[in-house]
Amino acid sequence: MSGMVPAVLPQCRETALIRPDGRPQPQFRELLRRIPSWRNAGSVLFLYVQTAAILWATIAFSPWVWPLTFVLIGRTFAQYLSLMHEAAHRLLFRNKRINDFVGRWLLGYPSLTNTDGYRRVHAAHHRQEFGPDEPDIALYAGYPISTASFRRKLLRDATGRTGVRLMAQLIESARSNDQRSRRTFWKIMLTQAVLLGGATVAGYWWLYPFFWLGPYLTSWRLINRLRSIAEHGGLHASADRRETTHAVRQRPLARFLLVPYRIGLHLPHHVDSGVPFRNLAKLDAALRTAGYLDNTFEYPSYPAIWRALHAQPADQLAA
Repeated sequence: MSGMVPAVLPQCRETALIRPDGRPQPQFRELLRRIPSWRNAGSVLFLYVQTAAILWATIAFSPWVWPLTFVLIGRTFAQYLSLMHEAAHRLLFRNKRINDFVGRWLLGYPSLTNTDGYRRVHAAHHRQEFGPDEPDIALYAGYPISTASFRRKLLRDATGRTGVRLMAQLIESARSNDQRSRRTFWKIMLTQAVLLGGATVAGYWWLYPFFWLGPYLTSWRLINRLRSIAEHGGLHASADRRETTHAVRQRPLARFLLVPYRIGLHLPHHVDSGVPFRNLAKLDAALRTAGYLDNTFEYPSYPAIWRALHAQPADQLAA
């Protein structure tokens, strides 16, 4: 075993739905790739309703619910950016213009994210995980690490140090040599101004800095790291997706707080990144039937994989 790569992988057999290499058969693949636009529109609408409800409760029951608000808005960012990820793959709506508009203006920009920039670098991630153009290598390379190092990383996230550093990078894009980056920065700032203006007009200006930017810089960063390292931490480049992407059993609490919209079914997503999130469970089931995926290398929970990610007995690596 190298890092956390499984020493032995199960043998995949060809079935009516799955090829010997784990890819879906053409007819099954066509079925999986159908985009349920109206259902996805309902998900986006419900996400906005849910966000409004959390902020209303923050006002109505302040200050007793403020710690819970911080956690739930961190989760809300995970939801916005999971759906933005879907739009970046152009899997949210069949109509490309609607897909990109919603992905930018209703999901990415409110979450301080350049959707088109994300799409470009994320494409490199899917072309070759752990390859020379891998955008997220700094986030999940070098595992497993010591427990002390793991704690320091999480502390940096929880206290906003990671978020402030990344916010500074966003601000620097206002002076980028890339005109697209400069324009998108100001679109993001316009969206943030609308959010702040809406909170101010409603008489609760403090909602924006304390309960939008605050969770973005802290609880969302913690959620993002914990999810990301559970996806690829400690693995390496390989043609076999089972050596680049972890499989973790999806339990209700994790799906609610950490991996909404089935983004936790990350191995099936990397087997075929053109499958919309609503159909990943079908692909996951077919992969299990074919033997491509089983519980011999699937972690039983997220705490189980996090424990494995900091399995070093001593501080052998720097944070």
